[in-house]
Amino acid sequence: MTELSAVHDLDQIDELAYRATGHYVTGANPDRLAGIFIAVARRLKGESMNKVYSGNIVRNTEALNHWHKQMPTEPALEPDLPIIDAHHHLWDIPAVANQYLLNDLLADIGQGHNIIATVYVEAHAMYRREGPEHMKPVGEVEFANGAASMAASGIYGSCKVADAIVAHADLMLGSRVEEVLTKQSEVAGGRLRGIRYVTPFDDSELRNFVMRPVPPHRLADPKFREGFRKMAAMGLVFDAWVYHPQLDDVLSLARAFPETTIVLDHAGTPLGVGPYQNDTVQVFKNWALGLQALAQCPNVVVKVGGFGMPITGLCLHERPVPPSSIELANTLKPFVETCIETFGPDRCMFESNFPVDKQAYGYSTLWNAFKLLTSHMSLDERSKMFSRNAARVYQGQNA
Repeated sequence: MTELSAVHDLDQIDELAYRATGHYVTGANPDRLAGIFIAVARRLKGESMNKVYSGNIVRNTEALNHWHKQMPTEPALEPDLPIIDAHHHLWDIPAVANQYLLNDLLADIGQGHNIIATVYVEAHAMYRREGPEHMKPVGEVEFANGAASMAASGIYGSCKVADAIVAHADLMLGSRVEEVLTKQSEVAGGRLRGIRYVTPFDDSELRNFVMRPVPPHRLADPKFREGFRKMAAMGLVFDAWVYHPQLDDVLSLARAFPETTIVLDHAGTPLGVGPYQNDTVQVFKNWALGLQALAQCPNVVVKVGGFGMPITGLCLHERPVPPSSIELANTLKPFVETCIETFGPDRCMFESNFPVDKQAYGYSTLWNAFKLLTSHMSLDERSKMFSRNAARVYQGQNA
């Protein structure tokens, strides 16, 4: 184990920080630095990280690939069932050898399931290096559209990767965000379908591990809603990522804009670490109640997935080998069933959240688990959740 006294190089510190927390020291928000250094110190001392949440990315690509090799890829169940992966990312972080690009995604979707299309969701990847700060997210749309264009050539198979793009734009710009949205639409090749503005917040140590930290109740900020109104006028969907204690914020937004579709990412992210790790029963109850309130808003749909993130406290990433689909289905059953029972099959869509959730299970394994958990449902209901709802929400198709 590396000794702290032997770490002198800033790049080395940055690498250790990223592996311990998922964040760099360089350029970090000052409020986040304390949490990062605590996690790094624990990592250097060899303390078990399963007792301290340190971010959602806990392995670099090499280590992750080695972990997945411990469990052979499962054959796909019901391989003809059409699937639209409603949520994934692409990125390249050379400083820590963390990469998930088109070829990596194609390798995962080529494991036997009938993935007909995917929805690319922003992840702060490939921002423009130069130009006005507020326009830099345009670079990610250019990047995603490039991957989509490559996939659309047919050279790499039939899957329409990134057939819909959910970008990031700073809605705190108010009405001035129109400039950003217009440019993103221009470079998206007709694929821009929505905007995600991530707002996870918790008044605990968890706030140290958010990529773009924001104050509490950002969704209620008048300036944010001014930008939201401009986004809605352009016919775009809004992806909301919050932690479960913030579900009331999404409820307020949904009620204020009943004509705008709001997609709740990662099932509302029930927390299971930090101050929540010893109160899982109450967390589940509060999360379920929050979903029930949101489900009263017909403009809200939910993405069922994201359970592989370490912040959920399910600890799937800590297993010596990845779980099988049966093991995974047993673990996810109460969460998946609650989502479906609450929103109904007309307003649920399955997501992989890869490569984030790749930290916890394999791609084919996840889709097998979803299939096992819905095997008792009708073909029509399953078709909606596996593909048709995503097509309706993100592609404007009456499915």
